[in-house]
Amino acid sequence: MRIRMISPNHPIATVIKNYENKKSGKVTESRQEIQRRFFGLDWKDQKKIMRAFLKAGKADRDWAYSRLLDLWDDDFTIHILAFWLAYHEEKCGWVIIRHFPKDFLKNHIDEFKGERDYYFVCRRLVEESDFLIDKKRLSNIDYLMVLYHAHRHIDDEEAQDLLFRIVHEAGVHQYPYLEISRNYIPRRSQIMRASAFQNVSMALYYLEKMGKDEVVCSFHIWESEVQTIISASKEYDEIKGLPLSDYEYSRRMADIVQKYMFEALPRKYKKGMK
Repeated sequence: MRIRMISPNHPIATVIKNYENKKSGKVTESRQEIQRRFFGLDWKDQKKIMRAFLKAGKADRDWAYSRLLDLWDDDFTIHILAFWLAYHEEKCGWVIIRHFPKDFLKNHIDEFKGERDYYFVCRRLVEESDFLIDKKRLSNIDYLMVLYHAHRHIDDEEAQDLLFRIVHEAGVHQYPYLEISRNYIPRRSQIMRASAFQNVSMALYYLEKMGKDEVVCSFHIWESEVQTIISASKEYDEIKGLPLSDYEYSRRMADIVQKYMFEALPRKYKKGMK
């Protein structure tokens, strides 16, 4: 029987020194040991490690940025600012969005161009009375979440419009809008509902939290009507008799729901939606 040996831990100061010394021949193994031991170390050692990684290549800087998201210290401000000005790396931007003063975010808001950067900028700034949300820079679900977290009011008409725009996206796109909600439990005896899709489910959750009960109730009536249409469809009749795995059945069912919920959308949400 082969016995798996575990290497003993070396003094962390030595490991850091070997990592920083590019001529030591131990950079790779030191990196691996540092990353393995990092969360069990004292704060002073963690700070030394993050400084050392910030001075290295992009992959190591990215690792340090990820640690700094939760292990922030203002001592790193000048270093993070220098790397941001030099490289504008996405993960560096995440650190700035979470930890830098709000005035800095306001003055540099157009520099954050990552996929969801603007959403997180909004989460920091939206409670400021003079901050105006640029809806064009947010997905519909992100816009709804920003409104919820900022306790901003929307009327029923806007709430319904947002909800059906999110349903429209689920009807015309694949990933991520067809991701199935973790709360959905597939049953072959029941037809999948439009609210089984992740973004639709999330939208209903936030609308309920915002007190939009009439909008949510109206939507559930609409999706029940879609279920009735699906129950009489040839596609649904076909898959009922096929020997499909649970996964394949759910995906085929999702395709059918996608088709018919899109067809049942109010006309304004089908084509040329702005």
